[in-house]
Amino acid sequence: MLENGAVPPPGDSYPRPPAGGLGTRLMRRKPVERLVAEGGQGEGGTLRRSMGVWQLTMISIGATLGTGIFVVLGQAVPDAGPAVVLSFVIAGITALFSALSYAELAGTIPVSGSSYSYAYATLGELVAWVCGWCLILEYGVSVAAVAVGWGQYLNELLDGTLGVTIPTALSAPPGQGGYFNLPALLVVLLAMVFLLGGAKESARANTIMVSVKIVALLLFCGVAFQGVKSGNYANFMPMGMAGVSAAGATLFFSYIGFDAASTAGEEARNPQRDLPRAIMLSLVIVTALYCLVAAIAVGAMPWQKFKGSEAALAGILKAVTGHGYWAVLLAFGAVVAIASVVLTVLYGQTRILFAMSRDGLMPKAFAKVHPKSGVPRVNTVIVSLFCGVLAAAVPLGELADATSIGTLFAFALVNVAVIVLRKTRPDMPRAFRTPLAPLFPAIGFLLCVYMMGSLGPVTWVVFGAWMVVGLVIYFGYGMRRSRLATAEK
Repeated sequence: MLENGAVPPPGDSYPRPPAGGLGTRLMRRKPVERLVAEGGQGEGGTLRRSMGVWQLTMISIGATLGTGIFVVLGQAVPDAGPAVVLSFVIAGITALFSALSYAELAGTIPVSGSSYSYAYATLGELVAWVCGWCLILEYGVSVAAVAVGWGQYLNELLDGTLGVTIPTALSAPPGQGGYFNLPALLVVLLAMVFLLGGAKESARANTIMVSVKIVALLLFCGVAFQGVKSGNYANFMPMGMAGVSAAGATLFFSYIGFDAASTAGEEARNPQRDLPRAIMLSLVIVTALYCLVAAIAVGAMPWQKFKGSEAALAGILKAVTGHGYWAVLLAFGAVVAIASVVLTVLYGQTRILFAMSRDGLMPKAFAKVHPKSGVPRVNTVIVSLFCGVLAAAVPLGELADATSIGTLFAFALVNVAVIVLRKTRPDMPRAFRTPLAPLFPAIGFLLCVYMMGSLGPVTWVVFGAWMVVGLVIYFGYGMRRSRLATAEK
């Protein structure tokens, strides 16, 4: 709302931003009131408000729970040893400070753009573009990375039930013994079908899948606990704190989903109240499960045996019980769990692009909404095909680290945005307030920067190249076509 309490319609009825030089144009901000008033509006249709706090929490859990445990755990344990539990705690604490900032901004600016929109309202258009470009990396690449791991558990399930597996040539990407990861492509296309059916239907399917994955993880804990040996915790931190920190940076990839609820701001029934609750509740549940499963996993199998294993939990159950029955059940849970991550993260990606397109920074096709289903169909199809091909052709390790750095960068900007908005709009109504601000947002920012520094040089090179491409697109396309730019003319 404006200061007099009125809610103006989007478009030219808003005050035009003052024209100026290049620096002024790069720093132009989109008023919070305009962001909120445009909520749900797309090209040719509107998004539908159909989700409550339960569905929003399930979206965040669905996008988060499973990724680090089912896929990345096998990569993190060789770096940290049994201390991988501390790595999950470090990554969870880092996520917590940023989650507090997300909760405040999600309740204050409840729109689909998530941190992109928060940056647009506080830090200016160029920073918002950079943030949005990072989110494209974060969401899009994480969909592909998770889909790669899905094929590993699908083979476990097929082997345990039918005695057959998909040939390596068709179940692994180039560089890992295969030519094309067909299962990874299929799970992305399956998620696309659900999303095209509508947000409410997708949320219902996701809730069922989240329930299955939680049961599967608790089942693992109950069975694997029988094989825990105290000797497996000896030499608790073999690689020192550096190894714990490096594993924590990689495992931060496992927490990216908590912000997925913020991308549903324009499809939530009561976003100011429900979004902060969903973000915080999902993070607490996920962190507790991650630490529990990781502690039992490293206790049941020596940490040296985790190297190169992308289906570590199923292997642990097979070793503990001596037969594959439990491993088959876990593999089924993992197949469902990872499909849920793909579904919800892909959903978030489409909504980020929807918001950027509505602002004119991306082609209009991404903001077109089907009038009957209330779904950005063209957007969903394009994103799904891109992510599916990426999943089928790129190895998992490189994908996970590239996702982590994009996530950390976007989270760092969200923490800064809270501080800026507190200073520039101190009297704005806030459904949730980050405690001890600006201290907690500042800590969140520093933790994100620290964990970015723990990532390898190759990841930084990839990130730098991604940023260069993004800036070229912005200066060549987005800066001139921005709706704020056209309002200046």
